[in-house]
Amino acid sequence: MNVALSQKTPDARVGQIIKLAVMAVGGQGGGVLTGWIEALARAQGYAVQATSVAGVAQRTGATIYYLEMTPASDQQPVFALAPSAGDVDILIAAEMMEVGRAVMRGFVTPDRTTLIGSTHRALAVSEKSAPGDGIADAEEVRAAAEIASQRLILADMDRLAVDQGSVISASLFGALAGSGALPFARAAFEDAIRAGGKGIDASLRAFAVGFDAAERGVAPADQVAKSALPALKGPARQMQEWQQLLKRAEAMPGPVQAMVKAGLHKVVDFQDGAYGAAYLDRLDSILARDDAAREWTLSATAAKYIANAMAYDDIIRVADLKTRGPRFERIKKEMGAQEDQLVQLTEYFHPRAEEIAGMLPAKMGARVEANPKRMAQLDRWFGKGRRLRTDTLPAFLSLHVVGGLKGYRLRTRRHAVELAHLEAWLSRSLAPLERDYALSVELLKCRRLVKGYSDTHARGLSKFDSVMNAADLLKGRSDAADWVDRLVKAALQDPDGKALAGAIETVRSFA
Repeated sequence: MNVALSQKTPDARVGQIIKLAVMAVGGQGGGVLTGWIEALARAQGYAVQATSVAGVAQRTGATIYYLEMTPASDQQPVFALAPSAGDVDILIAAEMMEVGRAVMRGFVTPDRTTLIGSTHRALAVSEKSAPGDGIADAEEVRAAAEIASQRLILADMDRLAVDQGSVISASLFGALAGSGALPFARAAFEDAIRAGGKGIDASLRAFAVGFDAAERGVAPADQVAKSALPALKGPARQMQEWQQLLKRAEAMPGPVQAMVKAGLHKVVDFQDGAYGAAYLDRLDSILARDDAAREWTLSATAAKYIANAMAYDDIIRVADLKTRGPRFERIKKEMGAQEDQLVQLTEYFHPRAEEIAGMLPAKMGARVEANPKRMAQLDRWFGKGRRLRTDTLPAFLSLHVVGGLKGYRLRTRRHAVELAHLEAWLSRSLAPLERDYALSVELLKCRRLVKGYSDTHARGLSKFDSVMNAADLLKGRSDAADWVDRLVKAALQDPDGKALAGAIETVRSFA
């Protein structure tokens, strides 16, 4: 869709008052964008009023900025203080779910509204805290926006701005200029940025790419290229071992190779080559019981969830990830830190007594876990949250040393527990394989409930046990696989497990 750049005259039906709303998440520069638009209008001889209504319910606070403008005259215009449904000419949304919120609130209408939005996502708290995949479907929002608006301009405005060393407000301002929805020349928009006096060059670059994006109208759905797995690095002997493991993975049936390679990469990065070989050995035993007629579904599922089970989150893993160089580089990039700027990074740790006992040698850790007094003592010593500044040498070295204990990990109590849990899960999942292939697949998928670290891991493990125990009540039913799938989805609906409890009661009612 191409957007014409001819100047658009204000709609005579609304008394030549142009009504513009900006919906932005806290920290995205909505105030700056509003300031630019207001300065632009005044410089072009318009009377203008800008208001804002701050919110605190979404992420870091979603705010609606609202402007009304009209050519200055002898008559004093009367402007509204907030937007009304069906009465907005231009709607700018600084994030994809803000696009959806604007449509739901009726601010976007097909008879008049030019909708300019960014396709990137800044996840809401409700999306992050969901036990499963709580991320809202951006494609549904896009489809609704295409129907609801008179003209739609969508692009990843955040990425466009960041690539130019600026922020999203500048690229959105450029998209507004490129849309032709305001009766002002491009140079007038650029003058408004210059008048701001801060970050002019970067803002103008971001403005330019936003302007160009508006000319293209609706960009194709963002294609997020699946990046290749990061290359593993190590001594020549270890790299030779890695290549041999890859050859084993590539010799497996085609439909499972991609998942096996990803899983192999994960477990080798977690531990070492020998651990990767153990992973492939487990898959070989499952492949021997699978076949092409079922498209190797069991094996592909096992490849994913066995890798997740073997690469569990323990203190060693957490410390290792927090001290890796690429993580620090990513944080600096996200913060927009320059080479001559220092970034202070504080890590928060709140290990339970179980995590500490899990770090002990297997037999000693088992004795400590069986002793309530010892566990209470560990909780007193370590239960309080700790903040470590990993931009300082002592804190960084402490975590770096802990993260380097991979060679010791396989002798810990935590590893013994995880290994036993893995073997029990596989045994229970594969038990019905001969009579109910689909049920075995769904039982393998139950492992997705176990994730995270500390309290998150404990909650997930509790839900996993509940679903697996409920699955025992379904043996022999033709719809057993469907019910296990429903139980898992219920477990992922809420952190408290209310939906799961209801589903289990239903299973018990007909067991």
